[in-house]
Amino acid sequence: MKDLGGLKYFLGLELVRGPSGLFICQRKYTLDILNECGMLACKPASLPLAPNHKLALDSSLLYDDPSKYHRLVGRLIYLTITRPELTYSVHILNQFMQEPHRGHWDAAILVLRYIKFAPRQGIIIPKDNDLKLVAYCDSDYASCPLTRS
Repeated sequence: MKDLGGLKYFLGLELVRGPSGLFICQRKYTLDILNECGMLACKPASLPLAPNHKLALDSSLLYDDPSKYHRLVGRLIYLTITRPELTYSVHILNQFMQEPHRGHWDAAILVLRYIKFAPRQGIIIPKDNDLKLVAYCDSDYASCPLTRS
């Protein structure tokens, strides 16, 4: 067996050990997504999804290439491993996998513009064993204007 050194890249995750702990990001994966969608030169956005989005009520035309939408949303789901701030936006986009409309694709493009803002963003696992997970939840009952669920 040959020792190849410390782990640096695994399943699209880039790992960097530092004095404060382990930094994990998906920079190359993010740039691959942007390149695949032709968004490398896009203008970055400061928010992944419009705060007042009405995607459930979208009545625009059906998106002409649903498999492209499916692939993009699937790739964004994998990106949430190191980008937890994308989870809500990707969750919303995932609700329209069956029949994506043009407005849903436009919302996915906004998420791409957001990840262009900081492609090297990731998470840090501290070196000390005092790791605390802090999470907040907003139980948004009746958020869907169609089903009120």
